[in-house]
Amino acid sequence: MADFRIKAYSAAAAVFVLDRLSKAWIESHIGFQDAHKVIPGFFDIVHSENRGIAFGILDGSDSAWRTALLIALSLAAVAVMGVVLWKSARKLDRLSQLGFALMMGGAAGNVFDRIVWGRVTDFLLLYIGQHEWPAFNVADSAISIGGGLVILDLLLSRQAANVS
Repeated sequence: MADFRIKAYSAAAAVFVLDRLSKAWIESHIGFQDAHKVIPGFFDIVHSENRGIAFGILDGSDSAWRTALLIALSLAAVAVMGVVLWKSARKLDRLSQLGFALMMGGAAGNVFDRIVWGRVTDFLLLYIGQHEWPAFNVADSAISIGGGLVILDLLLSRQAANVS
C-alpha cells in the first residue's frame, strides 16, 4: 500500500512541477495576449490570465470574495483527493488511483497560482475557424484527464458488475 501512495503522490507532484515549469516558461517567453501558431487553424500557444474558474467563469467578477472562495474550494478539493488516495488505496482500481492523482496535482498547480498571484496562467488554445475552446493549461488538462479516468473506471466497474 505504501508503494501505491508513493506512486500516486509522485504523479501528483510531477503534474504540479510540470504545470509550474510550463507556466513560468510562458510567462517569461510569451507576451501577454500574444499568440504563436503551432497548428494553423487548430492550435496556438497563447499567454492569457484567468482570475475565475474553468472556462473563464467568474473571470469578470469584481467580488472581493472571488479569489478567497476559489482558493478555499481548491484547497478543499486537494485535501479531499489527498485523503481519498491515502485512505482508499486498497479500494481504488488503477484508473481511479491515477485519476485522483492527476486531479490532485492539477488542482494544486492552479491553487498555487491563485494564492501567489490571484490568477491562473493559461496558454493552450484549441480552435476551428471562429469556434475556440477557452485557453487552458497543464493543470486543467490533468484535472480533465483525471476526471475522465475516474468516470471511465466507474463505468467499467459497473459494466463488469452487470456481466457477472
